[in-house]
Amino acid sequence: MQVIEREELDRLIGLLAGDGYEVIGPTLRDDAIQYGPVRGIEDLPAGWTDEQDGGHYRLRRRDDRALFGYVVGPQSWKQYLFPPSQTIFRARRDADGLHMEPAPVQAPKRAFLGMRACELHALAIQDQVFTEGPYVDEPYERRRGSIFRVAVNCGQAGGTCFCVSMETGPRADRGFDLALTEILEGGRHYFTLEVGSDAGQAVADRLSASQAGEDEHRASMAATEAAAAQMGRQLDTQDLPALLMGNLEHPRWDEVADRCLSCANCTMVCPTCFCSSVHDSADLAGSEAVRERVWDSCFNQAFSYIAGGSIRSTPVSRYRQWMTHKLATWHEQFGTSGCVGCGRCITWCPVGIDITEEAAAIRATDQRRKRRDG
Repeated sequence: MQVIEREELDRLIGLLAGDGYEVIGPTLRDDAIQYGPVRGIEDLPAGWTDEQDGGHYRLRRRDDRALFGYVVGPQSWKQYLFPPSQTIFRARRDADGLHMEPAPVQAPKRAFLGMRACELHALAIQDQVFTEGPYVDEPYERRRGSIFRVAVNCGQAGGTCFCVSMETGPRADRGFDLALTEILEGGRHYFTLEVGSDAGQAVADRLSASQAGEDEHRASMAATEAAAAQMGRQLDTQDLPALLMGNLEHPRWDEVADRCLSCANCTMVCPTCFCSSVHDSADLAGSEAVRERVWDSCFNQAFSYIAGGSIRSTPVSRYRQWMTHKLATWHEQFGTSGCVGCGRCITWCPVGIDITEEAAAIRATDQRRKRRDG
């Protein structure tokens, strides 16, 4: 473990930019902390934090100048690797016939600054979906191969965080090139630095870093231990897939569906959801057509439409599909949960539906127990 002072972070950003990376990190925009281009530490949300609860998000001033003193915002990093809209091909008709032109894949070099541990786990889950199955998504794979990952360990947790329950944070243990922990104590502002790859080592070697002393190492570990103790939510994952799949007719599904707006906010902000649809459009002359892949959601009634109608035509069937896939059948598909405990789905649900609360309610009134006892 090494140490760099606050000013050296500015140099790190400059080094990455000099290596040809577009540095993307947390910025203040539209009363939220959102990811965007970062040219230096002056672009970071110094002195700001976010207050989060079910259906509630507000920015608040901190009493210090922490650069990463927030939790997570409404966006996830997947927007850069799995864009909300991307052209697949164009078709053009002229006197010589019909011409099909695959869309070129844009895979710019990008450095992601400020990735949280839960987001690194989400990236690993998306890697499984897009690159580790029998069919590889080439655009995703190319974009994924062009990124540099700078993690920032959490020094505080949010009101909807439950990464400890999912074993995905708050300290990054893998999946990064460099990992920072921000420390403010005794008038000093510095970062501990850990290297996670050869690419990260090549950058770290050009920084003015010193070996972390015992006190600095202890402060780094204490920061994430404090965050782990502050979790706003928790989720009991013991036997969770079997619990949910054994309670598909539980009355709780109807209760939550009475509140659910099927707005799809939870899937749009989720860092692991990957549902998409294909849209075709043509010009009025019939000479050119475009096929695009766009984000979609299992909460949309048309998403499950086949000849004869939608398979999941009611809000209760769609909510049950989302939650059982995320926490149960995802294990069957990919060998892991589809949830990383970031809490975004709770924060950005307009009616404050809480996935941890719903799972707890089903566990408390497990219908399997009633069937066994009856």
